[in-house]
Amino acid sequence: MTAGSAVAAPAALGAPADSAALRAPAAAPSVVAHPGAARPGGDITVVGAGWKPGTLLAILLCGQDAIGGTNSCANASGRAVTTDTAGKFSRRLPVVAPPKPCPCVIHVSTVTGEQLTVDAPFTVTGHPTAPLPARTGTGRLAVLTARLRGGGGLLTWFGAPAHRTLVFTVGNLGSGAVKDPAFDVGTSHGVYAPQWDRQQWHGTVAPGGKQRIGFPVELGSGAHGAYTVQLRYGGKVLVTEAWSVGRPWGVTLFWILLFLVVPAAVFRLGMLAVDRLRPGAGAAVPGGRPAWHPATVLAHLPLKAAVPRGRHAPPGPPPPASAPPPPSYAPDAGPLPWFTHGALPALRGSVPPRSSDSGSGSGSGSGPGSGSHESPAPSPPSKGSP
Repeated sequence: MTAGSAVAAPAALGAPADSAALRAPAAAPSVVAHPGAARPGGDITVVGAGWKPGTLLAILLCGQDAIGGTNSCANASGRAVTTDTAGKFSRRLPVVAPPKPCPCVIHVSTVTGEQLTVDAPFTVTGHPTAPLPARTGTGRLAVLTARLRGGGGLLTWFGAPAHRTLVFTVGNLGSGAVKDPAFDVGTSHGVYAPQWDRQQWHGTVAPGGKQRIGFPVELGSGAHGAYTVQLRYGGKVLVTEAWSVGRPWGVTLFWILLFLVVPAAVFRLGMLAVDRLRPGAGAAVPGGRPAWHPATVLAHLPLKAAVPRGRHAPPGPPPPASAPPPPSYAPDAGPLPWFTHGALPALRGSVPPRSSDSGSGSGSGSGPGSGSHESPAPSPPSKGSP
């Protein structure tokens, strides 16, 4: 087959004539500045090729290799251009000193469609030059694994703050290193919004590298229930972990003991104080009860006879004067001296004799054979008489 027939075959099958050109790999977009150096106030021509047809582009003159984004570019003097059907463009651009020192570039980026950026080196004559800053912020961290570690102890059971450690592994998916990243760790309870705590990890995560990081998480005293722990980086939540905290039953047990044991102890101490301060404390009675026992106290109280309502009790005789107790004698002492056989106590005074009845003699004197009746002197009561 000839070359003409090879080209005619796709046409015969209904394929477009430029199908071979469409199947060829597209060239990478390119940008060239003519001339490559100029003073501020002049003009240059920016030429590009390999872009998609009909794409709107923005052309800027930037310093510091456009590391800081459009903040390092002369945005007021920028130009816009649309590529032709072949993906080419040509545009005049005024030369204005950028806000950042050189090295400078011609920065061309797409405005619509797929995001694409191409930089071409350019020299601004007379503009200062400085070393490029370190490239930061180009890394992109992603969390690979995460979990909460730790457990409660005896102090947590009594209401101490609960502690956990959020351990996670991050990977850098960007093209630049991430140094000293700062994360936000938040805890929330129920439907309430999380309370965020800023925590910074000191270190560097290289592009394509992984790093294991751990941050402590702590709740307030007595906290219990269902909690949620979240990790946020760059305004985006990367980790969400559930945390169930048990109720501090030790606090409840403490209050129960406080309201039961303490009153009983105070009552017991009060009774001991009463025992020590009461007169005759600690004395015992024949019944075996102490002197302060209620039954002993009631037994020694002088009880009065009940008086009918509306009447007054008649006045009683005055209490007799206390007499000295009679002398006590031993059981083997024998009969009392004034009751010895054949002796009577002496009479008090003399009484005139009285006439006796018939058949009886008359006489005077005193003695057991006398017929006169005289009042004997009162004798002291004998031992055992009432």
